[in-house]
Amino acid sequence: MSVIVKWLEEKQFVAIDSTGHSVVLSSPADGVGMKPSDLLLVALAGCSAYDIVEILRKKRQNLESLAVEVRGEQESDAPWAFRRIHTMFRLRGDVSEKAVKQAIELSETKYCSVAATLRPAVELTWDYLIES
Repeated sequence: MSVIVKWLEEKQFVAIDSTGHSVVLSSPADGVGMKPSDLLLVALAGCSAYDIVEILRKKRQNLESLAVEVRGEQESDAPWAFRRIHTMFRLRGDVSEKAVKQAIELSETKYCSVAATLRPAVELTWDYLIES
């Protein structure tokens, strides 16, 4: 697996993943693309979301929607390392609380490579809400 980031202009870049998909990166002042540090949080949310949907499908749960909100706390000085990251899972559908909790635990502790990579250096916490 490999990715490439190409400089476009000023403080704008395009990142291309191993399957050819792309995303624009920029500084917050440019307002054109995503901040690289935000992409780390997006990667965690996406990795977990994928796992949870798959696990709940295998458990024959009727999931209607899933939203994953990730909030990171960074150090105040350079290099602004993340110290704490909290993930909130909001689910809707005919799903059991037990199945949801198991799916999240499996993703966060066994399947999500992003969480596994972050865990040694960052405090990872999570919560969930099953909405009606």
